Amino acid sequence: MSEQPAWMPVRLSDRDHRWLSALLILATLTFAFVVIDYAGKYLAFFNDVIMVFFLAWLLAFILSPIANGLVHLFRVPRAIAVVIVYSLLIIILVSAVLLIAQQLYSSINNLIHDPAFNDPEHLRKMLDPLQARLNDLGGSRISLYDQVNQLLTNLKNGASDLTRPLGDIAVASIGIFGNMLFIFFLSLYMAVDRERIARFLFRIVPVNYTDEAQLLEQSVSRSFGGFLRGEALMGIMYGLIAMVASGLFGLPYMPVAAVSSGVLQMIPFFGPFVSWMPPVLMAIFLRPDAALPVLIIMVAGWFVLMNIVQPRLMAEAVGLHPVVVLGSVMIGSKIDGIPGAIFAVPIAAVIAAFFFYYLGRNRDVASVALRAARRVEEREGHPIRVPRLPQAGVDEDVDETTTAVVATTVRRRARPASAATSQARKKAAPPDQSPEPAP
Repeated sequence: MSEQPAWMPVRLSDRDHRWLSALLILATLTFAFVVIDYAGKYLAFFNDVIMVFFLAWLLAFILSPIANGLVHLFRVPRAIAVVIVYSLLIIILVSAVLLIAQQLYSSINNLIHDPAFNDPEHLRKMLDPLQARLNDLGGSRISLYDQVNQLLTNLKNGASDLTRPLGDIAVASIGIFGNMLFIFFLSLYMAVDRERIARFLFRIVPVNYTDEAQLLEQSVSRSFGGFLRGEALMGIMYGLIAMVASGLFGLPYMPVAAVSSGVLQMIPFFGPFVSWMPPVLMAIFLRPDAALPVLIIMVAGWFVLMNIVQPRLMAEAVGLHPVVVLGSVMIGSKIDGIPGAIFAVPIAAVIAAFFFYYLGRNRDVASVALRAARRVEEREGHPIRVPRLPQAGVDEDVDETTTAVVATTVRRRARPASAATSQARKKAAPPDQSPEPAP
């Protein structure tokens, strides 16, 4: 008797193969989710460091086109152009902070010492129309006169109470200033050595993924650049709306209100919800009779910008459909709250770029001749020339009529003939009268 082997292969049926494949897919997905969970925890631990590097890269990304413009216009070295741009940025920021602080101080000082607010009777008469509107809306329990009077009293007599909070803010500002300084210099190094950093990153990428790396660099530049340009245009447009509303009703401090609304509108996700407030607050405290019209104009402009202009503007800037823009914002806010909603649009643009890249690479839409020539090239290792139709304006002695006639003839010849037509052609064809070969 022949001995049986200790181990024999087990043959699985088709049903068992399907179950085994399904179990392997589920196990792979489970392992992937576990790895993603652990990676997310470690990334969350270094969240502040990642945010510092990201903000530094974002600042360098915003200012690099300006530095490139100086290099092309004045033929200066890139390092000098970058230093000039960053120096101008510091000057602009310091000037803006000083100007805003001066305007804010003068506005509060004028508001406190304004005789209209120091006279109780005049203040009551000024707030009576707003109190009547508030009573009609069911807010009769709220006394605007008492609230405004209490606010003015706190502003006049509570300066000493602000000493401790301002000290706490000053202590906290030291850490914020240190992080901003670190972000600034890190961004400066990134902008100066941008080409060297890009070459190093492309060098460490495997050769097989060079195209994907270039696509990532191009898609990130396009999506984030378009996103920032879109936010800037939104801020400019809403600032113009605030300027028009302030100018129509003669509100004071129109430049401050317009700039504040525009800057708040530029802040993604959070800013648009409060960008309508500066002109409305100016109207409430300085022109109460114009508060309601100004509020209507600002809310109407906000509604048009946020629901009509912004989706289309972002769609053109980053190359996404407005539905995809709104959906990506909702998904981003669901995943990571405010940061997810802010960067959802550019990240969706990058994902879309990779999706269409792989879709176009896997779908071969070339003609039969081109696909056949490509396979021969891969097999034999030398290029194959594919003949093409003559084109007017490219080939000599060929006009548009000749091109159309040749194309029509080729299409007719390429059209498959039916069996009856083929038999009729064989019957109508004359017999072969070629001479027989000589013995």
